[in-house]
Amino acid sequence: MENKIIMLGNEAIARGAYEAGVKVSSAYPGTPSTEISEALAKYPEVYTEWAPNEKVAVEVAFGASVAGVRTLACMKHVGLNVASDPIYTFAYTGVNGGAVIVVADDPGLASSQNEQDTRMIARSCHVPVLEPSDSQEAKDFVKLGYEISEKYDTPVILRTTTKLAHSQSVVTLEDRVEIEDKPYERNVSKYVMMPAAAKGRHKVVEQRELDLAEDANVLSVNKIEKGSDKIGFITSGICYEYVKEACPNASVLKLGLVNPLPKKLIENFVKSVEKVYVFEELEPVIEEQIKSWGLNVLGKELFTKQGEYSANLLKKVVYGKSDEVYAKLETPNRPPILCPGCPHRSVFSVLNKLKIHASGDIGCYTLGAVAPLSVIDTCVCMGASISALHGMEKARGKDFIKNWVAVIGDGTFLHTGVNSLINMVYNKATGTVIILDNRTTGMTGHQEHAATGKTLKGEDAYAINLVDLCKAIGVPSVKEINAFDVKGLEEALKESLNGNVLTVIIAKAPCALLKGQKFLTKCAIDKDACKKCGMCLKIGCPAISKRNGEIVIDETMCNGCGLCKNYCKFGAIKVVENV
Repeated sequence: MENKIIMLGNEAIARGAYEAGVKVSSAYPGTPSTEISEALAKYPEVYTEWAPNEKVAVEVAFGASVAGVRTLACMKHVGLNVASDPIYTFAYTGVNGGAVIVVADDPGLASSQNEQDTRMIARSCHVPVLEPSDSQEAKDFVKLGYEISEKYDTPVILRTTTKLAHSQSVVTLEDRVEIEDKPYERNVSKYVMMPAAAKGRHKVVEQRELDLAEDANVLSVNKIEKGSDKIGFITSGICYEYVKEACPNASVLKLGLVNPLPKKLIENFVKSVEKVYVFEELEPVIEEQIKSWGLNVLGKELFTKQGEYSANLLKKVVYGKSDEVYAKLETPNRPPILCPGCPHRSVFSVLNKLKIHASGDIGCYTLGAVAPLSVIDTCVCMGASISALHGMEKARGKDFIKNWVAVIGDGTFLHTGVNSLINMVYNKATGTVIILDNRTTGMTGHQEHAATGKTLKGEDAYAINLVDLCKAIGVPSVKEINAFDVKGLEEALKESLNGNVLTVIIAKAPCALLKGQKFLTKCAIDKDACKKCGMCLKIGCPAISKRNGEIVIDETMCNGCGLCKNYCKFGAIKVVENV
């Protein structure tokens, strides 16, 4: 079978894994990588799962590889931080069945808390990196990744970026290759990384990297496209597309394998062109290595380390001009906001009313940092909300956190929040932790997790009970409450903050965007009763606004949650049947 189809980069990666004969895939959802696993789950030949975090996903991939099958793990760039513990040592053990780890970087911070470059970490842990530039290469490079993995006895990282992950191009589909399971043979010196064995494997890693660097000079995905002798580019990934658009006549060295680099090929290319630019997003990973070899190239002294690149940026730097259409185009300002009917808004409105600070976490609820809710004071990484609150108490005492809480989502709590809560219990902490249980992994597009009762493939599964889990690890006070019960929440918070024990409040209500949600009611304004005081505007619901001096509710946006009704002192907001 061979046919052409338009695919997202992420869909093409999934297709490549399928065609390569992958049998096991584990991942944690994180934009811009999420759709890979969702697409791969549609192939019945591949076992796919959501893991509770990226570290677990890579460890699952390691086990599947040792067992002798081709395996895949997927994550976003900050997930690589979580997964780096097993990856560093996976590089030492090597593989049995081929292993590819897809890591999606986010230049421009479309939905991330930092801009970090996966290639930097890959160099540190001595893992080869492939970087495709379009959907066809995304599929093909996954398959190449398994060939490299098994030939050189190493896990391989496939680096993508937001633009590649979410753009579409034509892909030629091919049949799946069924790879025979490799036999497992017990090998303590290879797979048990105690110090004596690790010392031996470190030598293997160094030699493997030297061999791969030498072979990279003739690897088909590292290629020179000869053009002008005056100007040349060394580039990779989506940046290659920008180069071809902005400078179609230039000579180009397109790198598909970006770690280790093909030194001889690069040296020959630089000598053949008068002026060479290194055009790479984020850090000068390629540039600094080339300059360390004494070669004269231009890079970050001209191009920024920040944000997504573009053909327009390249034209401006190289030619001193850019397309006026693009230069004058201004993106409309659309600040992010919690959706109408979001249960997080209800919780944050109570925190705002009580003037409580919140140590925040990763998820939709970071939007509680901005006006008018303005309750989230910190956000660092998954699970950090709970640990940070603990640190505050140990630094400043119990009185300091009398007006502080930690807020964390249900999926994030299971990701790494559990460990942080265990730490609070173990080290005799007090404080209040609010688990915002909206029954999904919300910000990345409503993926299942271990407490939703469904697997990635939609099969029924045991749903972890968060109340029982918190009690089991020793939390002395655990309360579950409807997230829209404003009065109940207020009372629970006052009791908790004035108490002297560790308390977990589970504020439970489904995400307003979950499939199957039915909204039987709407909210409406009684104009005669409305005093135009604006209290209902303080909750920041996008369905409520003030137009021509009148408070109005957009019935096309309203989900009838009734939160605004709780804040109207004059009974001017009615909950009516949705007809």
